[in-house]
Amino acid sequence: MSYIHSNVAGLVNIFEVSKAANPQPAIVWASSSSVYGLNTKVPFSESDRTDQPASLYAATKKAGEEIAHTYNHIYGLSITGSRFFTGKPINIYSGPGGKDLARDFTFIDDIVKGCVASLDTAEKSTGNGGKKTGPAMLRVFNLGNTSPVTVPTLVDILEKYLGVKAKREIIKMPRNGDVPFTHANISSAQAQLHYRPVTNLDTGLKKFVKWYLSYYGDKSNRKVWLGNHEQII
Repeated sequence: MSYIHSNVAGLVNIFEVSKAANPQPAIVWASSSSVYGLNTKVPFSESDRTDQPASLYAATKKAGEEIAHTYNHIYGLSITGSRFFTGKPINIYSGPGGKDLARDFTFIDDIVKGCVASLDTAEKSTGNGGKKTGPAMLRVFNLGNTSPVTVPTLVDILEKYLGVKAKREIIKMPRNGDVPFTHANISSAQAQLHYRPVTNLDTGLKKFVKWYLSYYGDKSNRKVWLGNHEQII
């Protein structure tokens, strides 16, 4: 229900306020690489099929893209969706045949640059107080790092910079859990946004650990829990 509340109802609330505004704003919103679902073609491109979600979370993000199309079509809202190759930490899952899962981990600074570039290049909305006066821009971009890394490798790097051993709980991935890999084709974002991710996983994690320890303090007896979802680091 939290996915429905945030990713569907929350997005609709934003579109409702925006379409009634005068002037209407251009919108950049967070979709997800999870919309590619069970698609096995890699790297993932914006033109690939997105009608086979592997989780409810993915289905709500796909629903958000369809809702965005509707508000663009009816009300003239200028909308850009960003398919982030990022997510939240959970237990480490093993994929089919015991293979390690891989994710296109993307450093937060690179994601922010992509979002700002989306806003800077967005055309104006064409509606006025909820009434459409002409066609409006509707786009979706992959914002990833183009370099998938296995989750255990991410854990290894964090262990190195934190100086602690991670408590790893290896769990077989359920059939309805998630996809075994993500890999972003960012050619569209490169061409239209001049998006260029510059931070690899090792460098990004080193920066993250430095920030984390300075912000939260170096507490003793830390337990490091890491997972297989794409993760903002």
